[in-house]
Amino acid sequence: MILLVLLGINLIASIALAFVGDRKYAPELNIFGSAATFAASIRLALKVYNHGPMLAANGFFFVDAFNVYLAVLTAFVSMTTAIFSRKYMRHERSHGKVGHKGMRFYHAMFQLFIFAMLLALLTNNIGVLWISMELATLSTVLLVSLYRTPSAVEAAWKYFILCGVGIAQALFGTVLLYFASEKIFGEGSRGLLWTNLSAVADKLEPTVLSLAFIFFIVGYGTKVGLVPLHNWLPDAHSEGPTPISAVLSGLLLNVALYALVRCKVLVDGATHSHKAGYIMMIFGLLSILVASFSLLRQKDIKRMFAYSSIEHMGIATFAFGLGGPVATFGGLLHMLVHSLTKSSIFFTVGHASQMHSTQEMSSIGGLIKGNPSVGWGFMLGVTAIAGLPPFGVFTSEFLILTAAIKDAPMFMPFFLLGLVIAFAALFRKVLPMVFGKPPSIQKPIKAAHLPVFIHMSLILVLGLYLPTFLSQWFHAAVVLLVR
Repeated sequence: MILLVLLGINLIASIALAFVGDRKYAPELNIFGSAATFAASIRLALKVYNHGPMLAANGFFFVDAFNVYLAVLTAFVSMTTAIFSRKYMRHERSHGKVGHKGMRFYHAMFQLFIFAMLLALLTNNIGVLWISMELATLSTVLLVSLYRTPSAVEAAWKYFILCGVGIAQALFGTVLLYFASEKIFGEGSRGLLWTNLSAVADKLEPTVLSLAFIFFIVGYGTKVGLVPLHNWLPDAHSEGPTPISAVLSGLLLNVALYALVRCKVLVDGATHSHKAGYIMMIFGLLSILVASFSLLRQKDIKRMFAYSSIEHMGIATFAFGLGGPVATFGGLLHMLVHSLTKSSIFFTVGHASQMHSTQEMSSIGGLIKGNPSVGWGFMLGVTAIAGLPPFGVFTSEFLILTAAIKDAPMFMPFFLLGLVIAFAALFRKVLPMVFGKPPSIQKPIKAAHLPVFIHMSLILVLGLYLPTFLSQWFHAAVVLLVR
């Protein structure tokens, strides 16, 4: 019952906000819907933690240690983003960047987007997973074009075309997977259920599953932002509202990677080989390297952190491809800390852009002097995402690095090169913005500081100490993913 409540809150909130529109209490209703979802996700997580994996609605939904942790993360980041967007979007509204209809649309689509991601995570049906990923794409395409400028419409169109082509490849992979399972389960939806497929993975046709994974890596890899399927992501981040950039980087990429990892587990079981893992490692390394060098060439602050997201999703993809308990544990932790860190960075980036009325990094400076909370929040976020201790990103990258030294030493020079280039590029670009001279156009704003420092506090704690319940949670997920 709690699972259905969790899914229903965002859907009901989306419908309600479509009618509420731009009324004064719409942002508060958006926050309430997201907070209620987070509370329901905590309740569901406790049930899974105490009683183990569960099925619901005659097997249509299922929860285990892997997807329920991502559901909690999705609900939490959506709640803090809703809190941030209250002040941010009111500033945009007051300065004429978005109108009455746009605000109605923003709040309704925000909740629909969260519903689509939670549905993708909690469904037991690979067909419904594909549908919910498409729903998430369509809702965010409309949000990316919210400002209705020519560049925003162009970015939304590129996003729609590239992700549409990608999701079509994922559909073909789904058809191939069903074709393999039909020989065991016969016609009907039983052959589309993750739990059924996982139980008979070793009986599935290995050649068909290997071919299906190629389509999955192209299809869902496009949504993850893996190179060379990444071109939509920088444009979507730079042209859409900053809260949407936060949930795109912090949540949507995770959900797409979740789907890819689930598919990899099935392919590993069918082929009894590490072919799928090697493919993921190659795509992950390519993403790390291309994104790291691309950071050096960026002039738009949101595009720069979009490429940073590509780099970090490459790190997580490499970790899951590498496999093994340590690398998989590190990959799970990296998804968590990257989501918290990157969404926090986008919160401060949004306020920095409002203070200077631009996203051009050359025109942004003196954040520490102009608004110390924004400046220090931004600096701490960049320090964390660059992988410096004692933040959680350092811990996850260290685990992945340790596993790679042992199991894939030939990849280590490329992995380290990407990390070093990204580190240098970030600090080269960020230090002048934080500590430089404030430009004359800088103006004061009412910033939402609470979400930033909640996220940064969590990232610091995760770098210093991993709570026992979270460690056990990840260990349970590792058992599911490592065969």
